[in-house]
Amino acid sequence: MALGIQTNVASLNAQNNLSKSQSSLETSLERLSTGLRINSASDDAAGLAISDRMTSQINGLTQATRNANDAISLTQTAEGAMSESTNILQRMRELAIQSANDTNSASDRANLQKEVSQLQSELNRIADTTSFNGKNILDGTFTSAKFHVGAEADQTINVSIGSARATSMGNYSLTTNGTSTKAVAAAATAGDNSTGDEDLTISGPLGSTSAAVDIAAKDSAKTVAEKVNAVQSDTGVTAKAISQAKLSGISAGNISLTLTGDTTGGAQAITANGVTATDVSALSEAINAKTSTTGITAELSSDKTSITLISANGDDIVIEGASNGVDTTAVMSVQGLNADGTDSGTAANLVDASTTTAGVDSTRVGGDVTFSASGTFNVTATATGGLFDATAKTAELNSVAEIDISTQTGSNDALDVIDQALAFISESRADLGAVQNRLESTISNLTSITENVTAARSRIMDADFASETASLTKNQILQQAGTAMLAQANTLPQGVLSLLQ
Repeated sequence: MALGIQTNVASLNAQNNLSKSQSSLETSLERLSTGLRINSASDDAAGLAISDRMTSQINGLTQATRNANDAISLTQTAEGAMSESTNILQRMRELAIQSANDTNSASDRANLQKEVSQLQSELNRIADTTSFNGKNILDGTFTSAKFHVGAEADQTINVSIGSARATSMGNYSLTTNGTSTKAVAAAATAGDNSTGDEDLTISGPLGSTSAAVDIAAKDSAKTVAEKVNAVQSDTGVTAKAISQAKLSGISAGNISLTLTGDTTGGAQAITANGVTATDVSALSEAINAKTSTTGITAELSSDKTSITLISANGDDIVIEGASNGVDTTAVMSVQGLNADGTDSGTAANLVDASTTTAGVDSTRVGGDVTFSASGTFNVTATATGGLFDATAKTAELNSVAEIDISTQTGSNDALDVIDQALAFISESRADLGAVQNRLESTISNLTSITENVTAARSRIMDADFASETASLTKNQILQQAGTAMLAQANTLPQGVLSLLQ
């Protein structure tokens, strides 16, 4: 190698190596001081892009966890208020049962109603004032709420809380048209209780599904109710049947007839002697003597001139072969009654079965079916003149706010309303409890994901201190050595001076 002074190649080489070691030393110092392997895009462009996406996910997951905790707090607030609503409804039920007892006078029942009125107001107050972060949650406005529990868009849990106001809870009910009293000619058999086959489609409250029920012409109210109750798990709608018939205009004499409770038992011969137009108690007693077989009870009117026959399970009431022992005109008038006790259809006037005059001595009285649920529902029928006249019927609410236990009848009616309200509250609390448990699982999952993604980001971003410390030590030594060698390289041109001396 030629000896020159214009270019000190050794010095240049030493400077270059010193610069590299200096850069590496600075990198090591930066990584060790920040704890990060990637401090700028130049360190690892792809790694930085990946870690930034992970950071967004981690931040989103962390906020989603906070959101889920807030949602739990909201549901706990709602469930706690509903717990007190349950206590109020239970107290109202106790009062209704107390009022239904005939040991109470009218004034006693009026006093019981005063407490019920206060409890009704308190139910409304609780529903109207229960809120979370300024949002009412029990007045029926907290519907289709979305709890955002994910790091991305539309990762939500939807929650709806129904109204717990006294004016909104109760028994949604719908009663069939009932079956008109059907009368047939003498010596004929009482016919079917419907105008024909029909199909019912029941669309239950929110959260349930629709179901079809096939009704045959021969089905009694009891059978219809059983078919509706068979799909109750799908629709949330229950059915209760009752058949009632009023016997009036009963002629004097020794009354005999055959009474059948349809599916309950066989035909039973009923005989009552000494019946008068002003006192038919003997006939009432004779009918009640066969109740265990027919399933039909007789209630005597206060003036003892008429009788109401009741089949509590909804069996058809069939009367055949009516006679008063003499060859006269009508023995009695039979009028079907609706569930509320009002007249249904046209009365049948039964003539003496022994008469040779063509007339009517047999009749069948069908019953009513009352559909009920804790939420609104509707029923659509296919046949005109059937249970619902081939139109969609929507249930009407008998609310807790409307109950009045100042009478025995009102007290009994109140029990159905309160029971449905309790069912609604219990179902709502169960839903909220399920949501809380789901949110707990959501939080657990979010925490796990956050932990794993954070660990993944750490493996990309964080500095390896063992490796970086070793690199720092190496670069420090290289710096010291490079500096020393640069000093040596810079002295090499001085050797030329010795040649010039």
